[in-house]
Amino acid sequence: MTNRKKTKNLPRIAFAAPGSGSGKTVVTCGFLKLLQRKNLSCISFKCGPDYIDPMFHRYVLGIPGYNLDSFFLSPEQVKDLLFEKAAVLSGNKNSTKKNSTRKNNRTKTKKADFAVIEGVMGFYDGIGGDTVHASTYEIAKITDTPVVLVIDGKKSSLSLAALAKGFLEYTPDSHIRGVILNRTSPAMAERLKPCLEKLGIHVYGAVPVCEEANWESRHLGLTLPGEQEKLQEKIERWADRLEEYLDMEGLLELANQAPMLEKSAKSVLPKTPAADNRIKTIRRIAIARDEAFCFYYQDNLDLLQQAGWELIPFSPLCDHRLPCAGISAILLGGGYPEVFVKELSENHEMIKEIQTASRHGIKFLAECGGFLYLHEWLEGTNADSYPMAGLLPAKGFKTNKLSRFGYITLFNAQGNRMFRGHEFHYWDSTLPGQDWKAVKPLSTRQWDCMVATKNMLAGFPHLYYGSNPEWILRFLSGEGSDLFLLEDNSE
Repeated sequence: MTNRKKTKNLPRIAFAAPGSGSGKTVVTCGFLKLLQRKNLSCISFKCGPDYIDPMFHRYVLGIPGYNLDSFFLSPEQVKDLLFEKAAVLSGNKNSTKKNSTRKNNRTKTKKADFAVIEGVMGFYDGIGGDTVHASTYEIAKITDTPVVLVIDGKKSSLSLAALAKGFLEYTPDSHIRGVILNRTSPAMAERLKPCLEKLGIHVYGAVPVCEEANWESRHLGLTLPGEQEKLQEKIERWADRLEEYLDMEGLLELANQAPMLEKSAKSVLPKTPAADNRIKTIRRIAIARDEAFCFYYQDNLDLLQQAGWELIPFSPLCDHRLPCAGISAILLGGGYPEVFVKELSENHEMIKEIQTASRHGIKFLAECGGFLYLHEWLEGTNADSYPMAGLLPAKGFKTNKLSRFGYITLFNAQGNRMFRGHEFHYWDSTLPGQDWKAVKPLSTRQWDCMVATKNMLAGFPHLYYGSNPEWILRFLSGEGSDLFLLEDNSE
């Protein structure tokens, strides 16, 4: 008997934009809230490697959001990820809170009724600045998802039609089916509507300038949901606005027009050795989760859990002890340690815990902000420097510009490909590491990076574990004398 592909009727829609700052995140979150009010079980995705926007999706829905990234994953893997996450929808709002226990980490699951995809940057913006690879457009094409372009109409009028026409005609299969005019008065929208709809697209509404849509930002994007003043109230009022100004029935109808979603006959998503071998041993990894450390791919966390790792959250900001005895590793993700540098430095008890764990051979996996936390010194946003954990003889300092921004492929000293990942940071280090090499795709640019020792893997790159799951699991478990020679054979 031949294997047949599975299919799923998954209503879905993607919100994209001509460029960053057009309002696609706030429109996406407001739309998610309206779906929630209709009692539709919804799952959300973010195109590209962004961490912050999925946090806002999660804030609205109460469940993790995922990344759809065609640099990290093949087209078939992108489709399978969308299919599988929609087929098993987690329903626990508290699974990542700092004080969560094994009991409340259990989740109820059900199938999603609806999927919402938020774009990244400009619709066609891909790797290298001159390709559509890893762009929102490519994700829409791979997943066969209808797209609504969110256009910022402030300070423009008929030019918006010319803009839309250009996006529609740049490729013959743009998947753009309509537009939402953001920061545009209803009166102007009525005058523009015939000009836009004669292009063959639908105008799904126009939203005037609203106080509820003004969300606070900092150097890496929006501030975290927990830092936004009265965010829940603001989202509710914003959803009320969207309900008034958007053609919700039309958007739902468009989403329902999405073709059947196909899944590969045999899963092509990255698998873990533990998942294949049904290993029952549970290892514990302490994961930093607070306002200073919060940038994690949900795919990475899922992979660790599938491999038998219990994720135990703790706060380097507020806790004075590591979460429990028996941890084998510590995961320090990216975030904003530079914003909370004084508080982190003054938590002497936690710093001593980190230092003791290092002396006892606990594994450290630290990315970007977590990497800076392990430095001797870190400069804060106010230019004052404070002592940190001191595991690395280095100082982190502010640069006022994005340093080594974008997708990368990492190679070890032997030239073996190790991971796919990306960098995105305004801070740099006097010791960024030199054990591995980062190479930008479609470019000759490369640089040394990463501190890779028996017990520590740390650096600015954010790693996508699924690009080399065996390696990351063997590192955390302390298995294999040939570990740093092991290459990534995934395609």
